[in-house]
Amino acid sequence: MLKLNRVHHIAIICSDYVKSKQFYTEVLGLKIVREVYREQRQSYKLDLEVGDLYQIELFSFPDPPARPSRPEAAGLRHLAFEVDDLDEAVAHIVSFGVEIEPIRVDECTDKRFTFFADPDGLPLELYEV
Repeated sequence: MLKLNRVHHIAIICSDYVKSKQFYTEVLGLKIVREVYREQRQSYKLDLEVGDLYQIELFSFPDPPARPSRPEAAGLRHLAFEVDDLDEAVAHIVSFGVEIEPIRVDECTDKRFTFFADPDGLPLELYEV
């Protein structure tokens, strides 16, 4: 039987590298592990740390096609981040001018959550533990 330990990384392709780098590092507060410019691909690869467990790879490519998000498209639905204090996290993100949906309660777990989007419209979720 296959044994998967955990998610190793999540790769995101952005349309505006500077804007997305600022969003993920300043708005979401992710730590930069490594930043590389790959000349042959005209592409940046930015490795970001989420807590001590997971890593996001932020890529830039010349003229990437848009990702359909809404209405819900087949494929990856959203990326969710666990937070201890949802109100505090929402206040922080809103302070950067990011629009956030109203907080809802998960009917299965009774936990609070909300959604917002990155600069390319990728759905992101904050989920309170």
